[in-house]
Amino acid sequence: MDFKDIEKRGLEIREAYNKLNAHDGHKPWGSAEYTQGFVGDVGDLVKLVMAKNNFRHMTDVDQKLAHELSDCLWSVIVLAKTLNIDLEKEFLKTMDQLEEKIKIY
Repeated sequence: MDFKDIEKRGLEIREAYNKLNAHDGHKPWGSAEYTQGFVGDVGDLVKLVMAKNNFRHMTDVDQKLAHELSDCLWSVIVLAKTLNIDLEKEFLKTMDQLEEKIKIY
């Protein structure tokens, strides 16, 4: 499975949510709503990382971390598509820029 497959699967789930929202009489989410959801997911991720580092008590931390990281990735994929960003292209470009920046070290 490559990134395009992961992106396609994430967008299928976005479409399913759009259908569910329409069925329930709600508008489809846009970039603002996806960003708000992402911020909530990041907050959950912070709590799980704290638990992983023994600053909070939670059960099944590794399983919950894997789930929350996947939620965050889904949000980033959907946000990129909603905002017309070619995430794969921009990720590779950004990694090249970072690599160039750290070559001095």
